[in-house]
Amino acid sequence: SDHMENISGYLMKYTNLVTGWQYRFFVLNNDAGLLEYFVNEQSRHLKPRGTLQLAGAVISPSDEDSHTFTVNGASGEQYKLRATDAKERQHWVSRLQICTQHHTEAIGKNNPPLKSRSFSLASQGSANSPGVQRRPSQNAVSFFNVGHHRLPTGKRVPIMQPDHLVDVREMMSQAEGQQRDLIRSIECLPVSGHLTSLDQDLLMLKATSMATMNCLNDCFHILQLQHASQQKGSLPAGTTISWLEPKISLANHFKNGAAQNFPAEINKPATVREEQSIAEPCQLTREPEEINSDEELEDICDDKEDDLGAVEEQRSVILHLLSQLKLGMDLTRVVLPTFILEKRSLLEMYADFMSHPDLFIGITNGSTPEERMIRFVEYYLTSFHEGRKGAIAKKPYNPIIGETFHCSWRMPKSNVATDVGSNLPAHSTSEQVTLSKDPEGQKDLDYYTVKFVAEQVSHHPPVSGFYAECVERKMCVNAHVWTKSKFLGMSIGVTMVGEGLLSLLEHGEEYTFSLPCAYARSILTVPWVELGGKVNINCVKTGYSASINFHTKPFYGGKLHRVTGEVKQNVTNTVVCRVQGEWNSMLEFTYSNGETKYVDLTKLSVTRKRVRPLEKQGPFESRRLWQHVTESLRDGDIDKATEHKRALEERQRSEERLRAETETPWCTKYFLKEGDGWVYHKPLWKTVSAAQTQQTDTN
Repeated sequence: SDHMENISGYLMKYTNLVTGWQYRFFVLNNDAGLLEYFVNEQSRHLKPRGTLQLAGAVISPSDEDSHTFTVNGASGEQYKLRATDAKERQHWVSRLQICTQHHTEAIGKNNPPLKSRSFSLASQGSANSPGVQRRPSQNAVSFFNVGHHRLPTGKRVPIMQPDHLVDVREMMSQAEGQQRDLIRSIECLPVSGHLTSLDQDLLMLKATSMATMNCLNDCFHILQLQHASQQKGSLPAGTTISWLEPKISLANHFKNGAAQNFPAEINKPATVREEQSIAEPCQLTREPEEINSDEELEDICDDKEDDLGAVEEQRSVILHLLSQLKLGMDLTRVVLPTFILEKRSLLEMYADFMSHPDLFIGITNGSTPEERMIRFVEYYLTSFHEGRKGAIAKKPYNPIIGETFHCSWRMPKSNVATDVGSNLPAHSTSEQVTLSKDPEGQKDLDYYTVKFVAEQVSHHPPVSGFYAECVERKMCVNAHVWTKSKFLGMSIGVTMVGEGLLSLLEHGEEYTFSLPCAYARSILTVPWVELGGKVNINCVKTGYSASINFHTKPFYGGKLHRVTGEVKQNVTNTVVCRVQGEWNSMLEFTYSNGETKYVDLTKLSVTRKRVRPLEKQGPFESRRLWQHVTESLRDGDIDKATEHKRALEERQRSEERLRAETETPWCTKYFLKEGDGWVYHKPLWKTVSAAQTQQTDTN
């Protein structure tokens, strides 16, 4: 109570991108549980410019500097504030937190739980119906009668027998149906009036009921696994486990891609049932498939992503999502709303990082180790603009385990950079003729081919492997990436855990590299994306390394998407090149000899990838797998896209449960586990080494 004092003073308040930060006079009213602000101290006797209820609010000091903090009201309103120094920020944060806790606890004491009653929504009849009109003191929790059942004291819970699991499944199905009805009833409420679908108590009720059902499902799944382990080996082939949903015969269980048939549901679209069953005329195989690049056609798909703009129309969805999250929470298992999705899979996004194959192939043309490192840095920094589709705050589809993506690029040899100071290609004419034969050696080609393959090798954790090679230039890149996403308050951070390896076989050099973090900012207003963090590129053989910093924008001042870096010779600790600029617009390279080079990414030519038509793709290739989701998004039908997306995710969960039940390990198709990483099953460094060994034996 000693700290429950009314405090006031000037703070900077962030308004919007145009107005920016402005000084405002703030007053903390502890008695009323309000944070009010005025234009200045002289106007505090007037009506406040803004008022925020602190009951249920979250006070969050910023981790980007020592002056800024946010006040997130339970209504969804947010104040982004900045004190003059760290001491003043701590003073405001501590007083606000004490006031918030006091008034939040007071609400809980004034609204005790009701007696045990069933889930039901009061009659909504006309506007004069008692079910619609509620007293100002009546909160949403008392409007929805939620049951609470307590076991009599001293009574032991009977041990669940295996044959009771069917009954439990039935009861859980009923509870899930009631929970869905509850959610539907809340979402059908008007957006204005005494009781709305955005009521803070209703949003919390939606979140807690969903969390409860998820917890019960997890517990039930543990019981299933325990019973399955007890019965392992005693069930004859063909026995059906009746408590699994959907019901699947053990004789027809998934063996990493075996044909599968789920029971059709009459009330779902035919395309959704097709996604659940993936009934193919032939058996699927996990054996690596050699893709004929001649079957691939230049990609004519040009899915421009529209800006999300203000998300007011989706505010209830966003608020409902935020009500389930905590600061620092891992978002790997959180299902995000469909309207924020790009029209491509994450695996295809990795392919789009290769949209400048001329710069990629040109790396090996560098005449010295120094030049090759600088060329790699240039290619690396220019890859994010096309890979990220600029700064649009949308996310690609989360790949299904076993999903793959194939494509290639054809680059005219005349477009690839040669040695500095020379008009000749990096190789002699005779050598290029040898390297540039088509696969059957029938004719010389005037272009290089870069092939790409990606595969989702793990679901939990979500790990993707991708590999690209140019056989003619004897170079390849192999990488694996684990995407870890966390909730950071008003933004979402994605850490790209993993490592890439570029191999230049003609020079015997290997370059290791990492990837920056990505952040989705301002998720309640106008979402946008930025990259952040430090990455390193290193070549042990040559002793050259590069350090690159992706700078996040500070709250006050500063540029967006800024990047700086330097290339140095580790032995002499000499910086041979510095780079600065923005990763999505202009880059400036300054060399040790004083020369400067500018790269305008907005004018950099993009080579279209070549992809097989849908009818020639396998059922687990990205575009065919997600085609119905993509088509629905193109048509602007978010509900239909959500249904198709949910069907794919449910099928993946069912397969995962079944593999756990039968202890069937997942087998990857193109990538093999080596240590902590994943390596392509037939990398170029192995095939070239084998060919050289064979040639030596022949000689």
